[in-house]
Amino acid sequence: MDRQLRARSIDLICLAGFMRVLQDGFVSAWYDRMLNIHPSLLPKYKGLHTHARALEAGDSLHGCTVHLVRAALDDGPMILQAQVPIEAGDDEETLQKRVLVREHEIFPRALALLAEDRVEVRGSEAWVDGQPGPLVLQAE
Repeated sequence: MDRQLRARSIDLICLAGFMRVLQDGFVSAWYDRMLNIHPSLLPKYKGLHTHARALEAGDSLHGCTVHLVRAALDDGPMILQAQVPIEAGDDEETLQKRVLVREHEIFPRALALLAEDRVEVRGSEAWVDGQPGPLVLQAE
């Protein structure tokens, strides 16, 4: 995969629904050039079943996070988050649908921030427009 991406002069990899754990060497080769979206307000609920876990925990807010990829699962400097309120009567499906709407909003926005050189990685943090990230979009 790395060879094919380089042959096509790819600058940035965007993972959305990829659902695969990438090898450390591949992640290292694309360090700070691979973007992922995860359906939780990281660092909460890394991995699978994020909506069920937020509901089971009795959280009032859930959401999604766009972050740069690191070798550890759902880890890396967080660029942008969008909050979604958990409403009375929510189940996994209703919550997932509302989170997905926000995912579609923030993923291209985070990509634009990177393309416009408005994101700087400092250690393990992403700084957006000179401020420590993630930039958080409040619940609507």
